[in-house]
Amino acid sequence: MPEIELSIVMPCLNEAGTVAHCIDQAAAYLRTSQISGEIILADNGSTDGSADVAQERGARVMNVDEKGYGSALRGGFAAARGRYVIMGDADRSYDFLHLDPFIERLRQGYDLVMGNRFAGGIARGAMPWHHKYIGNPVLSFIGRLFFRIPVHDFHCGLRGLRRASIERMALHTTGMELASEIIVKAALLGMRVCEVPTTLSPGRGDRLPHLHSFRDGWRHLRFLLIYSPRWLFLYPGLFFVLVGGIFSLLLFCGRVDIGVRRLDFHSFLYAGALMLTGLNMLSFAVITRVYAQQRNLLPVQAGLQKALQFVNLERGLIVGGVLTLLGFALGLWSLHVSRTAGFSAIGFARSVRLVYGSSLAIIAGAQVILTSFVLSILGLKTK
Repeated sequence: MPEIELSIVMPCLNEAGTVAHCIDQAAAYLRTSQISGEIILADNGSTDGSADVAQERGARVMNVDEKGYGSALRGGFAAARGRYVIMGDADRSYDFLHLDPFIERLRQGYDLVMGNRFAGGIARGAMPWHHKYIGNPVLSFIGRLFFRIPVHDFHCGLRGLRRASIERMALHTTGMELASEIIVKAALLGMRVCEVPTTLSPGRGDRLPHLHSFRDGWRHLRFLLIYSPRWLFLYPGLFFVLVGGIFSLLLFCGRVDIGVRRLDFHSFLYAGALMLTGLNMLSFAVITRVYAQQRNLLPVQAGLQKALQFVNLERGLIVGGVLTLLGFALGLWSLHVSRTAGFSAIGFARSVRLVYGSSLAIIAGAQVILTSFVLSILGLKTK
């Protein structure tokens, strides 16, 4: 059997009115470009005869039982035999006659070639305004910020991949968020990624759109957050600990005048809560990162590994123990200075600072100790 260079994979759910046009376009491209290829329709349970139409047009139909856009694509990827894979929707929104830019970049060694509809052109009525000006730009910006990858259209459905790269990605999502998973995995694995201009036309056919703006938008955002403990936990946690810790120390010593008003023990309560929240977030950042590395959800980070070699259970117990003892010492001091005439003798403001400061130190120490035990349970020294 001659080697297949290109597999064109189309996810499909009730696209009988448009699938023939898309397959004809893809077949014409393979013919005119003289590329050895195949067309795969990943049917996700169509009831309108889409699969029959695709078979009549010469496509290979793969029936994917697990529901969802991501499931359909993963089924199509698994069936692909080509060295390269180009995916695109079967609703006539993408042009399968002009795939040369994708093939050229794939042949140059890129692992992922993204289409950019904003660079190539979006026809009137092809994309809702809130997708065009809010949803897609915002999510694409968040993706670039989190993962430092040069992609400006995170949700373009026309993209090319090397089949070997797909296998390395180990894709697992089932819904529309697979579009983000592909890009995120490419970034985390250090793959070569680029963009090429492509166009978007209004999808045709009688069926309702499969995309649900808010639900699918949230699924994309949720995936980006879950795969970036750094932005979900680490950076906010550092900010909260820094701001809350500084104000807690200042307010423990007395009132703070910031010009517009004086901050006193009420602000001390909020500053302490902010600091403890940040400390919790830092604990979550380290724990989730270690867990994700062990489960191969995220690649091993050399800097984190070096830090974990230094921050072991024993050192965590020492730091946590010192904080806890400091808290108990403050508590004992507050009892000592008030043992004769009660807390009223030392003043309400001073008593609150001593007792609340003691509580903060005890809770922070306990947090460090418990986090150290959790990290030890996860097994920091496993190979």
